[in-house]
Amino acid sequence: MSLSGILGNALSGLTASQAGMRSSSNNVANVNTPGYARTSPNMVARNVGGTAMGVEVTGITRITDQFLQVASLNAISAAGQTSAIATALDRVQSQFGGLDDPGSMFSRMNKVFESVAQASVDPSLAVSRLAVGADIDSFFDETKRLSMEIKTQRQEADARISAGVERANQLMNELFELNTSVQNMSAGGGDTSGAANRQSELLDELSNLLDIRAVPQSDGRVVLRTEDGVLLLDNFVATLQYTPTGTGSYKSDYGRITAANPNGTATELESHIMKGELRGLIELRDEILPEMAEELGEISAAFADALNQAHNDSSSYPAPQTLTGRNTGLNGTDQHNFTGATTLAVTSNTGTLVSRIDIDFDAGTLSVDGGAAAAIGATVNSLTAAINTALGANGSASFTNGVMSVSASAGTNGVAFLQDATTPSDRGGRGFSHFFGLNDLVVSDRIGFHETGMTGADATDFAAGQNMVFDIVGPQGQPVTSVTVATVAGDTFTDLINDLNDPTNGVGRYVTFSLDADGRLVETPVAGFEQFGVTMISDDTQRAGSGKSMSELFGMTLYDKANRSEEFSVKAAIRADSSQLSLAQLDIDGASVVGDIVLSTGDNRGGRLLQAAMDSPRSFNQAGSLASSTATLQDYSARIAGVVGSRAARAESMAESNVVLMDTAAQKRADVEGVNLDEELAAMTMYQQSYNASARMLQAAKEMADALMRVV
Repeated sequence: MSLSGILGNALSGLTASQAGMRSSSNNVANVNTPGYARTSPNMVARNVGGTAMGVEVTGITRITDQFLQVASLNAISAAGQTSAIATALDRVQSQFGGLDDPGSMFSRMNKVFESVAQASVDPSLAVSRLAVGADIDSFFDETKRLSMEIKTQRQEADARISAGVERANQLMNELFELNTSVQNMSAGGGDTSGAANRQSELLDELSNLLDIRAVPQSDGRVVLRTEDGVLLLDNFVATLQYTPTGTGSYKSDYGRITAANPNGTATELESHIMKGELRGLIELRDEILPEMAEELGEISAAFADALNQAHNDSSSYPAPQTLTGRNTGLNGTDQHNFTGATTLAVTSNTGTLVSRIDIDFDAGTLSVDGGAAAAIGATVNSLTAAINTALGANGSASFTNGVMSVSASAGTNGVAFLQDATTPSDRGGRGFSHFFGLNDLVVSDRIGFHETGMTGADATDFAAGQNMVFDIVGPQGQPVTSVTVATVAGDTFTDLINDLNDPTNGVGRYVTFSLDADGRLVETPVAGFEQFGVTMISDDTQRAGSGKSMSELFGMTLYDKANRSEEFSVKAAIRADSSQLSLAQLDIDGASVVGDIVLSTGDNRGGRLLQAAMDSPRSFNQAGSLASSTATLQDYSARIAGVVGSRAARAESMAESNVVLMDTAAQKRADVEGVNLDEELAAMTMYQQSYNASARMLQAAKEMADALMRVV
C-alpha cells in the first residue's frame, strides 16, 4: 500500500471515529429527552479502483421501530380519551356524594320524609310543618346545584375541545414546517435526525388529542391521516375549525369539528376522531353528561310527582278556599279522557260537609249530594261546566289556558278532593286533582311529567306551518341529514305522528313514534338503524290556548327532560302559610251527608300518605342509562347513586388500564429507540480506540515518510 493510501485510510478512520463519538455523546446528552431516538452513524467500506481506501460515513440513522411507534401513538390516544372522561366523572361523583353523606341529594330526600313523619305526629305544630317545606326546598336546591354542575362540566368540555383544536393546529403547522426543513436537508445530504426527533415529540403530543396515523416518507417527511384515513398533513396542512358555544345549557346545539383544506373545502372531522382527549371530551359533552342530567331530571320529577300525588288526595285543615292547578298543556276542546271516580267536597272552616260532588267518569256523569246523575260530556270544557253547575251557589270551576281552578264561594268554606277507593280517577296514570295539579305541594313553570293522557284522536291544535326540526347522526356521530316536519291545521295527533313516521318526508326511516296507553310518546328505532341518533333541535309549535309545544308536552328534547331538576319548588302559598300543608284527608264515604264532619284537626292521614310516598312503588321512565322500571323512590335513588359511582369507577379503571398500556408501549419503544448508557459507553470506548488506531497509522505513515526523506 502506498503512503497516500495509508494516509487516506487513517484520515477516513479519524473522521468516522469522530462521527461516532459525536453520535454517542449526543445520545448521552439526550438520554432523558422525550421523543428522542438514539442515533448511529452509517459506515461503509470505501473502495477506489478495487483498492480498499478506509471507511466512509454515509449518514446518521435514527434507530426507530415503525410498529412500536404506531402502537405507542394508539396507546397515547386511548389514554388521553379515558383520562379526560375519568377526571370529569370523578369530579361529578364527588358532587353527588353517597347515600349517607350529609348534605347529599340522597340524604336530603330521606330528611324530607323524616320531617313529614315528625309533622304527622302533631299536624297542628307549626314548626314541624315549616320544616317539611324547608326540607323539600333543600332537596330541590341540591338537584338544581347538581344540574348546574353538570352544565358547568359540559361548558368546560366544550371550551377544552376548542383549546384542543387550537393546539392541534399549532402542532400540525409545526410538523408541516419541519417537513419542509427535513425535505431540504435530506436532499442536501444533511443530518435530519434532530428534526426527526422533534417530529416524534410533536406526534406524541398530537396523538394525545386525537388518533392519528403517521406515515414516514423516503425524503424524511411525515404524512398524517386520521385512523380511518382523512388526510390532515401532506403537501398542505389542514386547518381544524371549531366554534364553542360558551354554554353548557341543555338547549345548546353544539357545532362540529371540521378540517379545511387550502382551497377552502371543509370536511366534517368530528366523526372521524375515534380516540384521544378530543373524543373523550365530545363523549362527555354529548353522551355521558346528558345521560346523568336525564337521570337527575327523572328522580327530581318523580320525587315531586310522588309528593303531589299524596298531597292532591289530602287536604289541609281547614280546607283551602281555592285550588288552582298548573298549565297542563290541555285545551278546553280536548277530550278529558278520565276513567274511574273522584269526589269533590265543599267544607266549612270547621270541617263540616257543605256539599259533595261525586264524579263517575266511567258513566260520564256526576251527582250532587247523592242526587240525580247529570252528564259531564266528553271534553275538558264540558266537564268544567258540569262541575261549575254542580257547585251552584257553593262555588265555581273554570278552565283557562290549560289551568283548572275550583273555588268555594263563601269566605270561610273550602274545597278538597278524594280519590274513589275502589276505582280511582285516572288520566295518564294520575287522578283528577293530581293531573291538573289542583292541590300540588311542589310546583314548576314547566310540565313535570309527560304521560299526557292524549289519544291519537285528539286534535293537536297546532297552527299550520309550525315546524319541528330533527338532526340525524350516524353510529360514529357523523351527520346524515336534517328533517323538517311541518304541522297541518286540523290534524289529530295520529295525523302528526304519521307525518313524523313518514320514511321520506319524516324521520320514519330511522325511528317510529307512537302513543302508549298513558299518552306518552314512545320512540322506537327502526331495525338496522339502532345506532343512529334522532335529535329534535328546534320546535316552534304552540298549542292554541295552553301555549305548550309538542316537545314540552311529550318531553322530546334533552331540555324538556333534564331541566326539570332545576325548576321545582314548594308552592309559595304553602311556604308562606304552613297551615296549608295537607296533612289531613277527607273522611267521606257513600253514607256521608251534608252536615257530617269530614275534616278534623289533628287528622294525620294525609301526612301518613305523604310519608308512604317514599316506599310506594311507582313507574319510572327510561332516563339516561336507566331503563324504564317500577321501583320505590328510595330504591331508584339508590340505583342512581350506584350508577353515578359505577360510571366514575369504570371510567377510572379504564383510564388506569390505558395509562398502563401507554407506559408499556412507551417502554417497549424506549427499549429499541431509547439510549442505553452502558451501550453508549462501550461505543464511545470503541470509537476512541478506533480514533487512536487511526492516529497511530497516521503517525506511522509520517515516520515512514521521514525515513524515506532521510535516505534520499
